[in-house]
Amino acid sequence: MEQTFMKERKILPLVLSMSLPMVVSMAVNSLYNIVDSYFVAKLSEEAMTALALVYPIQNMITAIAVGFAIGINASVAFYLGADDKERADKAASQGMLLNIVHGLVLTILSIAVMPVFLRMFSTDKTVIGMALTYSNRAFLFSAVITMTLVYEKLFQAVGKMKVSMFCMMCGFIVNIILDPLMIFGIGWFPAMGIAGAAYATGIGQVVSLAAYMINRKINPIPVKIERRYMKPETSIAGRIYSVGIAATMSLALPSLLISVLNGILAGFSEKYVLVLGVYYKLQTFIYLTASGIIQGIRPLMGYNYGAGEKERVRKIFKTALMLTMGVMVIGTILSWLIPETLIGMFTANEQTVEIGTKALHIISLGFIISSISVTCGGALEGLGKGKESLIISLLRYMIVIIPAAFIFSRLAGAAGVWYAFCFAEFVTAGLSYIIYKKCGAA
Repeated sequence: MEQTFMKERKILPLVLSMSLPMVVSMAVNSLYNIVDSYFVAKLSEEAMTALALVYPIQNMITAIAVGFAIGINASVAFYLGADDKERADKAASQGMLLNIVHGLVLTILSIAVMPVFLRMFSTDKTVIGMALTYSNRAFLFSAVITMTLVYEKLFQAVGKMKVSMFCMMCGFIVNIILDPLMIFGIGWFPAMGIAGAAYATGIGQVVSLAAYMINRKINPIPVKIERRYMKPETSIAGRIYSVGIAATMSLALPSLLISVLNGILAGFSEKYVLVLGVYYKLQTFIYLTASGIIQGIRPLMGYNYGAGEKERVRKIFKTALMLTMGVMVIGTILSWLIPETLIGMFTANEQTVEIGTKALHIISLGFIISSISVTCGGALEGLGKGKESLIISLLRYMIVIIPAAFIFSRLAGAAGVWYAFCFAEFVTAGLSYIIYKKCGAA
């Protein structure tokens, strides 16, 4: 494909044209969990707590699927750039097969470990029962998720950003329509409670997959998935996994963090576990919107860096940083202006709303500064420096925040965990810029 526009167009229009479809796609993707949570919260606070406990494993499944799909995306783009159409087709075909296998394995493992996992964070039999009811159904769609994400990254690899946006919106619209119908039993639908939420989400994911497959038939892309190319080859699989494993680790770290923090907060009250789950539903919308901007600049950073256009690389980075900060400013303002409304979407308990409001006030103080680490990490991936990007993720989600959460919770109780978020963002932002600068791109 002709890509000289990446070093010729004005920076801001270029970044916006690449990023906006991805912003919409990522925002829509984050709405899946928020919509489920909104309707499930109408059932009971126990149901919402159950959803919060399942979320880390759910997020882990998505992280593995997305991470490996990013590896497929990078490999396909590399082979297309090298004008090796056959190997691009092989990467797509073998990647699809391997990710389907990942989905099936994740289904079995996730369902098997959930009873033990849930008992680590709750002794409430009602909550555990609801969590198992939801997870046992939601995880059945893991292979659908992995297939859908392969198609998403293939369309992105050939520049079809708007197709991804359309297909994801198809699934989301179906999900938002089915949620109240299947949860509460409206019309000829039986009332299935929390199980209905799982089925509604799964059906939405099936619709997204179908939309991708139909689009591929109607408007073929330069990359084909063919059975004859599905036998794994060491060189191609190795290239996919080398990128996919690093991306998966970065994406999976939040799930590990939530599990650790749930363990700390459960020692105080399950209400704090619920608040953490609600917070992650809300912040996912903000950070995935920012992630859409980052996904848009990755190819721009890589193309211009490879072309020796270091001044454009710097301008693209600064533009992305400003846009990401804009998203975080909006998130901060909302967290201070309407925190009760935001938390109230997921619980009617006044004490829980009060705890959640305090949590949002504290955690949101780190939103704007977090733009630095988010943008630095994404930019480094665009420059092909996955190791350095992974270091930033480790700092942000493990190395700084977990020790801080343990220490601060001993000093300030459960609220210490909220302070740990803010503390970690400031520390990681400084270290991230140092890492980025040492890579010679700043």
